[in-house]
Amino acid sequence: MVGSARFAGIDFADIVESVDLKRHPDRLQNGTWFVVATFEGTITGWRFRHTTPSIPSDNAPHKWRGPAPGAWASSMDKKSYCAAVETVRAHVVEGEVYQANVCRILSAPMPAEPDAEALAALLSAGNPAPYQGYIQVPAGHGSDPIWVVTASPELYLRVRGARISSSPIKGTARTPDGLSDKDRAENIMITDLVRNDLQRICEPGTITVDPLLATEDHPGLTHLVSTVHGALATREWARILAETFPPGSISGAPKEAALAIIAKLETAPRGPYCGAIGVIDADRDEATLAVGIRTFWWEQPGVMRFGTGAGITFESDAEAEWAETELKAARLIALASGGTVA
Repeated sequence: MVGSARFAGIDFADIVESVDLKRHPDRLQNGTWFVVATFEGTITGWRFRHTTPSIPSDNAPHKWRGPAPGAWASSMDKKSYCAAVETVRAHVVEGEVYQANVCRILSAPMPAEPDAEALAALLSAGNPAPYQGYIQVPAGHGSDPIWVVTASPELYLRVRGARISSSPIKGTARTPDGLSDKDRAENIMITDLVRNDLQRICEPGTITVDPLLATEDHPGLTHLVSTVHGALATREWARILAETFPPGSISGAPKEAALAIIAKLETAPRGPYCGAIGVIDADRDEATLAVGIRTFWWEQPGVMRFGTGAGITFESDAEAEWAETELKAARLIALASGGTVA
């Protein structure tokens, strides 16, 4: 059997096909699909012959062999990233944007295609996350190749019949005491943006927020999380994705203005990082899609990548924002490079 994946309590095995879901959205009318959307806007679905409830993997974490700790390079160094922060602050002063997420991509050479399931098992043990999973489909088997491993803490969309919810994360610190007024204001901005996105696809008057500004502890850090709920007015997956993508927490507000600024400032494509990763079960009108953060992806010509970023507002301190990107990356890069963290 070729290809495997795991997400949301489902194991997938033996690839059948892959489909460009932007060109062929009608394929989402039936079947169970593992979906990866890139930040740049491609949406691809993979259908597997076998889907079964997840069982503990016998592909032990010790089987993983990753890049050396010193092999990682950043698409933006500290000086460049801090300059980008100041540029966003200047756009805020001009009234063009309230917030924009600025990211950088870490890359390390890894010539041979690695074992995605082994890294997923390692992250599950060392950095458990609510939306962890992986997909690996090698090239040369009639489907689009893909290699992604995620330990995402963030829910992009959950659909259960007519109900939809989204849980944007904004605000990160080592401990709850480190969360600031800037973090809370940032979270409220993005929560309002997500409310506006969901209003386009939900019945009028059904949008609620509960909880607002909850704290969630994850390995090595704490996040502020709010959850937006609504009753869907449409069951068309293509429209649901089009009206909500990319997720507000990794773009900014207003979304279109933030995306334009991001395109000018960032020097490497984000790919599945800051996109969406998860499962759409069209037969049951259900979906669980995570925001593609805390995510590794491998691609030819033999490079492992990992993204990290921060939301920038007028109150941002450039040095602190750089430190936040370091904090978000540190534990996972350490695990992927050596299998242990301090």
